[in-house]
Amino acid sequence: MPKIPYPDNWSDIDTALYNRSIKVFNSVRKMLSVKFKLHADTQVQQGDIFLFNHFSRFETFIPQFLIYEETGAYSCAIASGEFFEGDTVLARYLRNVGVFPHDHQRLFPLLAEQILRGRKVIIFPEGGMVKDRRVMDKKGHYSVYSRLTGERRKHHTGPAVLAQGLEAFKATIRNAYSDKRYDQLLRWKEELHLDNLDQLLTAALKPTLIIPANITFYPIRSDENLLLTGVELFADGLSLRQTEELLIEGNILLKNTDMDIRMGAPVDPYKVWHWWNRYLLDLVAAEFTTLDDVFALHARPRNWKQKLLGSYFKKSAAATRNQYMEEIYANVTINLSHLASTLIMHCIERGRQQIERQRFFTTLYIAVKHLQNNTKINLHRSLLNPIDYSDLITGTSKRFEQFITVAISNGLILEYEDYYQFLPKLLEEHDFDNIRLENLIAVYDNEAEPITAVRKTMVKAMAEYDHIDPQKLAAWHFDDECRDLSWEQHLYSKSHFDDINEHETATADPSPFFLQPEHANGSGVLLIHGLLASPAETRSYGEHLVKQGYTVLGVRLKGHGSSPYALRDQSWQDWYASVQRGFNILKAHCKRIFVTGFSTGGALALKLGSEGHPEIIGVSAIAVPLKFLNPTFMLVPLLHGTNKLVGWVSAYEGVKRFIENIPENPSINYRHTPIRSLYELRLLIEDMDSYLPLINIPVLVIYADQDPIVSFKSAQEIFNKLGTPHKQLMVVNAKQHGILLNNIGKTWEMIHDFMTGCVDETNKPEAGQRRASGILLNLKT
Repeated sequence: MPKIPYPDNWSDIDTALYNRSIKVFNSVRKMLSVKFKLHADTQVQQGDIFLFNHFSRFETFIPQFLIYEETGAYSCAIASGEFFEGDTVLARYLRNVGVFPHDHQRLFPLLAEQILRGRKVIIFPEGGMVKDRRVMDKKGHYSVYSRLTGERRKHHTGPAVLAQGLEAFKATIRNAYSDKRYDQLLRWKEELHLDNLDQLLTAALKPTLIIPANITFYPIRSDENLLLTGVELFADGLSLRQTEELLIEGNILLKNTDMDIRMGAPVDPYKVWHWWNRYLLDLVAAEFTTLDDVFALHARPRNWKQKLLGSYFKKSAAATRNQYMEEIYANVTINLSHLASTLIMHCIERGRQQIERQRFFTTLYIAVKHLQNNTKINLHRSLLNPIDYSDLITGTSKRFEQFITVAISNGLILEYEDYYQFLPKLLEEHDFDNIRLENLIAVYDNEAEPITAVRKTMVKAMAEYDHIDPQKLAAWHFDDECRDLSWEQHLYSKSHFDDINEHETATADPSPFFLQPEHANGSGVLLIHGLLASPAETRSYGEHLVKQGYTVLGVRLKGHGSSPYALRDQSWQDWYASVQRGFNILKAHCKRIFVTGFSTGGALALKLGSEGHPEIIGVSAIAVPLKFLNPTFMLVPLLHGTNKLVGWVSAYEGVKRFIENIPENPSINYRHTPIRSLYELRLLIEDMDSYLPLINIPVLVIYADQDPIVSFKSAQEIFNKLGTPHKQLMVVNAKQHGILLNNIGKTWEMIHDFMTGCVDETNKPEAGQRRASGILLNLKT
């Protein structure tokens, strides 16, 4: 039975229905676990035709809503003609929200009319879903699998044809203005439902821009989900295709998934035309009276000029298609699974059947650091935020665990204690509808393949692993520490943190610092600042040390130098992890290391000194908080417990989250102390009982006798608990807490004498015996 033809015209967008649909989408969006992230500058405003790659069904509903959020413009789209068979509720809804059937006989003129009215058009030039993400053939040419033919084909040129036709019709409008054919212009104005001729001229003068965009999902999961389980309860049996789509796409919707929509550089089809295309268009423009005339140029030319122009347009459309498809695939958002998959497939292609765990993880880390400097590649935010990738080097990456778990469960790799073995299934051919279930490594590898720099970087990183310079690794780790601060500052600068942030006065540079002397003396000093402060607290002392030949690293404790809210989210173990990372960076440069910590930093310095690192030959702990003068500190556990309880039973964050602080150094310290941070400090202090007796290296303890914050009783108590016999206690006559920052009582000179003595003792053969005697000095200045 022949299909009933569509009416020549089509319903205009029902803006009221469209707006209601936006509200419904926003409500549903809040219930989903997928996180939408639109990366675009001016493209959303400039573009007329938006192109997206196609991986799942539900993503076809997303772009128009995001475009509306950004611009307030309505978007049209194209759907399969099967959805418009019969007068169904769905068919009527689609018609009224700007969806056109792909097989409408006037599809291009109808879409062109919408664009001239100021609407956007959304097209998926791949035609159907590309589940395997395979878009390049062995020769490096772009093509996709066609489910209808079972073969690979080129991408559609429809968007290019639509854009070219629009440009041709705009030239016709401009010529009519030049020729003052106002009757024709008025007719077009009426047909397009424009308010006046100025709108028509404005539309004709605007370039028709195609915006290529890439949608990337991360991570892709294939485990069971509630959507599949629910459908199975009411269905007798699901086909392989249905099961696969419910598994993969259900997990995208229901489990934490990032959906990055990245818009590339606009493509102007007019710029692809040769000069003779433009010349011919000028000759025939006056012959066009309708949009249908323009789009019939190739199929039904009226004369040799139109036939020749149609032939040129066809070639130009192919060139434009190649341009926008290249831009679409170049804008994939590269993530860790892409890198790992590329590395695995490269190894297999080179006949390598296994890889050592340490080589695997370190190679990935090296590649991440190289790619961070490649401005032409779009990296997922997890490859820019050290929290998500820096632990690769130790083989403990949480993000990577999910990838490995899926690969093992799918029978793609085997995991042993020291290496991973690659299994033959990785190279097997899989059906188009089950490859996402059977071989996600191939899917990720296919998606990254168009970006040749990714594979080149992975190959380079693997070769670099064999001769990596420890100091190069250390430099990358230090860069991670700086990046971590930037991410923290960005995260906690949002408006809902303003109630505390706007009262902060710290202006000193909170960045960690690494200083190398012109003439090194062979020793390094790790400087650790106190609670509420930042590396700015130890910077001046660090600059003093580097002049004496020391290599100096000033660590930033996690949560400091950004916002009190950031500090509130950290534990003392997070602070200590910052110290450990700083130590690992410094030991790549120095065989002998001193650790100097102030206040809370002193407690952390002592903990590091208790772990038996052979590089550490001495610890200086200044004003370590064991006991406090302020009795409020005794109430911290109660306040913290109450805050947690309130947080559990309501959306309110606690009865008293912060205590206002009047700092000695307002340009360095926070003005608000999180209750949680005081509680963590208390836990750290309690832990000191377990590690102070373990210290067996020289320790210098310094206190101010009139410290307004830390009780002077702390000095003797800590000194007595130290397990090392080689220890010194020095007392400074001062009423300030920050004696290290301002070198009160010649604190720097005390530490200098201590470090000099340690070096001298270390260089003597009988150093171990000398330390056994111990030293106790009480010095007031």
